[in-house]
Parts: sequence; C-alpha cells; structure tokens
Amino acid sequence: MSKALRPAASIAALLALTGLAAGVAGPATHAQTSAVPNFEMDPLFFQNLPNRWTTGQVGGVSVDNQDHIWILHRPATVAEGERSAALNPPAALCCVPAPPVLEFDQNGRFVKAWGGPSPDYEWPTTEHGITVDSKNNVWVAGNGKGDHIALKFSAAGKFLMQIGKKNQSTGSNDTANLNGPAQIFVYPKTNEVFVADGYTNRRVIVFDADTGAYKRHWGGYGKRPDDTIKFPARAELIQGPPSQSFSTPVHSVVVSNDDLVYVADRSNNRLQVFRLDGTFVREAFVNRNTLQAEGTVHTFALSRDPAQRYLYVADGSNKAIHILDRQSLTLLDSIGGHGGHNAREFFHLHSLASQPDSKGNLFVGEVNDGQRYYRLRYTGMGKPANPGYSKVTPQ
Repeated sequence: MSKALRPAASIAALLALTGLAAGVAGPATHAQTSAVPNFEMDPLFFQNLPNRWTTGQVGGVSVDNQDHIWILHRPATVAEGERSAALNPPAALCCVPAPPVLEFDQNGRFVKAWGGPSPDYEWPTTEHGITVDSKNNVWVAGNGKGDHIALKFSAAGKFLMQIGKKNQSTGSNDTANLNGPAQIFVYPKTNEVFVADGYTNRRVIVFDADTGAYKRHWGGYGKRPDDTIKFPARAELIQGPPSQSFSTPVHSVVVSNDDLVYVADRSNNRLQVFRLDGTFVREAFVNRNTLQAEGTVHTFALSRDPAQRYLYVADGSNKAIHILDRQSLTLLDSIGGHGGHNAREFFHLHSLASQPDSKGNLFVGEVNDGQRYYRLRYTGMGKPANPGYSKVTPQ
C-alpha cells in the first residue's frame, strides 16, 4: 500500500470500528463486515426523581430530536407499600407516585413531569405509548377499558388535540374512534399520525397530525379489518398457515425514511411491512414457534443513520432485543436472552423508544412487576454477542 493511501484506509477502519452505523453512518452492507452494533445494560443512567416520587409500570418510552428521553408510566400500578407517603394518613416517609409523563435530559437528569386527568380532555385509564414528534409535540395513548383515544400535547404539557372519545368505538372500521391504541408514530414527511390500534381493534389507522382528520386504515396484508375472524388454538396458530388478520394487540408501528411502514403483529409472532398507502410488501416471523400467548414482536426502533440500516425488535416473551438488517429482515444478533430482576437481565420487556439517541443508545421500559426504565449503552461495532439465540424467518 502506498503512503498516500494509508490515511484514507486508516479513517475507513476507524469508522468501521467505532460503528457510526448504529447512530449516524457506517458500513454499507452486512456482507462487507460481520460487525454489528454492540450494547451493554446501563441501569444507573437515569438520576433520582425529586419529591420522593416513584414510578409504576412503564407504558412507553420516546427519544426526541434533542436526545431528551420521555417516559410514560402508570401511577395507578404503584403498589400500596411503595406509595406509603401518599396514603391518608401517610404510612411512611416514602414514596409518592410521580405524574405519568416524565422528561429527562441527555444525561439522565430529570427535567419536568406532567399529565393525568383533566376536564379539558379524557386521560386514558391505562397509559400505553408515548411519542415525541419532530415538532416537539407529545402524543399519549392508552389501552385500558374504554380507552378509545389518542392525545396530543405540547412539550410543556399544554393540551392540543384529542382523537376519538372514550367508550365510543364501534370496531376496527370505525374512522372516528380508536380502541386500545398501543403506540403512535408521527411521520414528518407526510405530517401523518400512524396508530397501532391495538389491544381490541386489529388495524393501523392514519390521521392528519395537525387536524386529526381521518386518512385511511388497514388490517393484516393490507386488507379491510374483520373483527369476526376467529383464531385457532395457540399451538395450531404458530404452525399452521399464517393468519390473514392481525391479532391483538397490534402493538407497534414505525415508518422508515424510505416510506415503509413496519407493524408489530405481536401475538402472531410476526412483523408486516407496508407502503404508506397500506399496500402489503412482506412479512417476517420472529421465533414463530413461541407458544407463550404474549407473542414475540412487541415494538421497534429504527437506527438513526440516514439509511436506517438496522431494525431493532423487542421480543418480550424471549427476553431479548433482536437486531435485524432492515432491508433483508435477516437476524444479525440478539441482545439479552436472560430473564430476571438483575440489572443485566430483562424481566418484562415491553417498550422501546422508536429511535435511539444521537449516540446510538437504546431506551427500554418494562411492565407488570418489572416497572423499570433504563438505557442500553451503545459501545461500538463488534462481534455478534448472541447470534444463534433466535430465529427470524423473512417471507
């Protein structure tokens, strides 16, 4: 090699090692390198909350374009013994449930909190899903009884808009109301709100992000949703012909920069890919033989590089986050695979911010008895840590 070429080669090697692909740029194809994004659990990233506040189940996590992290938790799920200071009379010095919406800065320091019931809007019974859009608006949904709504606020907590009304849904083809929406994604290119709807409905539905006007909706394979479809027993479902309908919950939706819509059909153990108009493109099964009824495709994150090379898939049943090549939907590696309450284990993995921060770090949340939110710190590109743990089958 000539001396003139050595600096360029050194720069190229440095880029490959530092793994800017996970957050900014990097190798073009998996064929060129076996390196994948590497992560380590970082449960001490978030600093303590003020006011002796504590949190319950984490219903959603979002990262905004300023690298601030937003947590949506469920105050009503804080056990009595953990909210003793809020009882009347107080039973102990600690603690008090925090407001449901929490904002942290890029260093994990608390910024502010707000949210909860108000006469100005209908707050969800069970908080589920938070998204901060490119205009710094905060969207909140819920999957509890009668939660047929999505709410839009300013970053300061000012109420801006409500889509739907509580207890009004007539099913998966109702264009005015939701029913158990699980997650919201706002696509800035079209200024549209995509809703994974949801825990009772079986569809994706799209609204105008400014007015809330209905645009379109679709079910599995881009077809009109049919709430009368019955599903076979779980053992038959995971082995027989793929269901023509989304199951419940339709748990997550994200839209990539190249106008592809990724939908988490959680209980069917699959993700489906569509064009913006709902035209079906392809699907992939994630650990399809998983018998646990909760399913395997919980939620997504798209890597922050312009090509969004990686699709991260949270698999709560198998206690892992899978790293997929987004274009081919092939499995590159899995993070985790260990369940438990230890700081390096997933307990009830449920939420994943739909984009990493600008450094490539992922942010997750847990429900049920997990009730944790924490960071997976990006450590650079390296060898796959757990490539044989799972099976992803693109169709």
